[in-house]
Amino acid sequence: MPPADVVPHDAAPPAEVPGPLLTSGTSADVYALDDHRVLRRYREGRDAGPEVELLRHVRQHAYPAPEVLDAAGSDIVMTRMHGPTLLQALGAGEISIADAAQVLADLHARLHLVPAPRSWQVPSDHDWQTLSGGPVVVHLDLHPGNVILTEIGPRVLDWANSRTGTAELDVAVTAVLIAEVAVDAGGDYSQAARALLAAFLHSSDVSPLSALDDAAALRSTAPLLLPGERELVPAAAALVRTMVALTSNP
Repeated sequence: MPPADVVPHDAAPPAEVPGPLLTSGTSADVYALDDHRVLRRYREGRDAGPEVELLRHVRQHAYPAPEVLDAAGSDIVMTRMHGPTLLQALGAGEISIADAAQVLADLHARLHLVPAPRSWQVPSDHDWQTLSGGPVVVHLDLHPGNVILTEIGPRVLDWANSRTGTAELDVAVTAVLIAEVAVDAGGDYSQAARALLAAFLHSSDVSPLSALDDAAALRSTAPLLLPGERELVPAAAALVRTMVALTSNP
């Protein structure tokens, strides 16, 4: 099998469902085209153009993201990444919490070295139109479920929320996402999430505090967030504040 990033470039986005459904997110479905390609399709007809532009931009800066092979309308054909997600590897005990936190911190640090493309504009149908931009590319959904551990290293998936912004906001959103799991008293993974949050904040060179209120506001207004999940956000933000104080280097 060739490396995950080496694929043919001669396929156009198909108009019909092309193959097995691999996963479904809040706004898009991902189908297997073959062993090397996937199709990401937005269900509501959202224009994938801005996402494609950012994906190609970060790839030009050697960031570990899928390669866009073709795109049209709400369809994106990309390289297929093989391997477990970071979340799956954590659950299976294949990676330690400390190492997983370092992977997340390193992926953030690498991404925030990528300057914002000058031509990029917030799409008119973007859920967060009122959020101001910033000097770098941000993912705004960089959690263990969106990192896949391939044979050639970690790769970051699901760039639907990507835009321009600040490193502080990106780190803060990831911290709040993890903290939401930690404060869910009925969740099976709350203790592990608390440990991951502490390790991530300790591993990151960027403090989320200055952007924590904005990150909590984004999560609170995220589309398709369930009422029970939305109610976790204030407690999650409070936990992040506490954890920053506990994990700050002297």
